[in-house]
Amino acid sequence: MGSRGLRLGLASCLLLAFACGPVLGRAPRGPQELQEQEGTEEPPLDHAERDEKNHEKYSPRQGEDEPASRCFRCCDPGTPVFQAVPVPQINITILKGEKGDRGDRGLQGKYGKTGSAGARGHTGPKGQKGSMGAPGDRCKNHYAAFSVGRKKPLHSNDYYQTVIFDTEFVNLYGHFNMFTGKFYCYVPGIYFFTLNVHTWNQKETYLHIMKNGEEVVILFAQVSDRSIMQSQSLMLELRDQDEVWVRLFKGERENAIFSDEFDTYITFSGYLVKHALEP
Repeated sequence: MGSRGLRLGLASCLLLAFACGPVLGRAPRGPQELQEQEGTEEPPLDHAERDEKNHEKYSPRQGEDEPASRCFRCCDPGTPVFQAVPVPQINITILKGEKGDRGDRGLQGKYGKTGSAGARGHTGPKGQKGSMGAPGDRCKNHYAAFSVGRKKPLHSNDYYQTVIFDTEFVNLYGHFNMFTGKFYCYVPGIYFFTLNVHTWNQKETYLHIMKNGEEVVILFAQVSDRSIMQSQSLMLELRDQDEVWVRLFKGERENAIFSDEFDTYITFSGYLVKHALEP
């Protein structure tokens, strides 16, 4: 049992001694003592005679000193006051057992409030140079451009006319169709277009740059005694399969553009400025 059992046994013996001491002090009487006690018994006395007899028995006679140890009743006159004998105290610390096993872990408590951000730490040491990465993809460039001209003059009619060009200066990837006179967008993005014509004296010049059947900008010159060069330019955002071309206005008024077979007076050009997928 160890030291714990020894301490428990000692404490139990002390408690048993205090509890059973008065009882054990009364030794049992034998048969002879009981007979002698019965033969010496006196007839019972009433209450007053018993008190007087006890008073004479326990009171000191004249000329005699009181015994050092004497019993008193609480009801007798002149009963001295004795201090109470303190009850022995048991040191409970000797009953302390050994430390028990550790209990199970309890449930996790609630999370506390988020604390304030701490101060920024010191800059760490510079790391080692990393290894070279794999080569990237080849840069993809997108291009689209054309420049065409016309050497024949054109007069207005009762209907709108698409200006057809007969001279090809640049036609990258064939995006400008020389038979229909239209530029077809295969690379979406922002384009720049410019149109140059030579006016006819004593006639108006009235054309439109078209996008998907809609008039975008006009090129106009009033009637004049002299023929001059006239131009128009713009930028358009095109999507895939958009169409751009030049249209001559119909014959409500006399309208014409000048050119000859020796020189090119009429030109129409365009090129991609920025691809739609570029940031």
